[in-house]
Amino acid sequence: MADLIPFDDRDGVIWLDGEMVPWRDANVHVLSHALHYASCVFEGERAYSRRIFKLSEHTARLFESAALLDMTIPFTPAEIDAACNELIVRQDITDGYVRPVAWRGAEMMGVSAQAAKTHVAIATWPWPNLFGDDRLESGIRMKTSKWRRPAPDTAPVKAKAAGLYMICTLSRHAVEPEGYDDALMLDWRGQVAESTGANIFLVQNGEIHTPTPDCFLDGITRRTVMDLARKRGYKVIERVIMPEDLGHADEVFLTGTAAEVTPVGEIDEHNYQVGPITRQLMDDYEAAVRAGD
Repeated sequence: MADLIPFDDRDGVIWLDGEMVPWRDANVHVLSHALHYASCVFEGERAYSRRIFKLSEHTARLFESAALLDMTIPFTPAEIDAACNELIVRQDITDGYVRPVAWRGAEMMGVSAQAAKTHVAIATWPWPNLFGDDRLESGIRMKTSKWRRPAPDTAPVKAKAAGLYMICTLSRHAVEPEGYDDALMLDWRGQVAESTGANIFLVQNGEIHTPTPDCFLDGITRRTVMDLARKRGYKVIERVIMPEDLGHADEVFLTGTAAEVTPVGEIDEHNYQVGPITRQLMDDYEAAVRAGD
């Protein structure tokens, strides 16, 4: 951990409220509403060969998430897209991560914050495989978390909102000291939902099964991989998946912007091989992101 470069002490620029600001000067006040009340939404995007994959879809989701939190982004989607693309050039990113974020500022302090200004920033940096290249061969290890995804009537579950990731951090912190790479999250009903930051798929008898996204994000990468699977002729089934179904899967993999297509080798007492369908979709996804949208 000592070799990590802090994210507040790097060279370059960050796009902040319409201006390119020196990286170390892109700061917010400690009394910003977002810090105290989680009024913040964000996106995670990847650039491949200097091109941001599915950029317009990510920007559209940023605006949808902001609307769900009753926030109005003071820029157009086209302006956000242009800023992301400009930043990739300014930061000389070939393959990397892009993080747009929108949050309520410090104009009001309290639960109610109608007069608080919505700020927007975009940063980008190089980012390798989320779990490490060795895990692409053996699959990651996962353990079921005690924390569960909330019901749709208790939180804005369709928003990529910062507050919804608190239980993800707690889940990862609980399992990583035991040697696991990620945690499996159930929903409030006890159904399989997702990992802490990616969607999950099970392969059984040559078919691909994935939970219905009724209380978590229907990921952009999720939809992309489902399309790739169907083009290969695989049957893709969205359905209720219970924890006991994990014992009947032949292969398991995760999908997400950061995770891309990541094989799973273990969940609790269940073990899986990195099988041919997972490997095929890993290859197909890599080809898709290099070819463009």
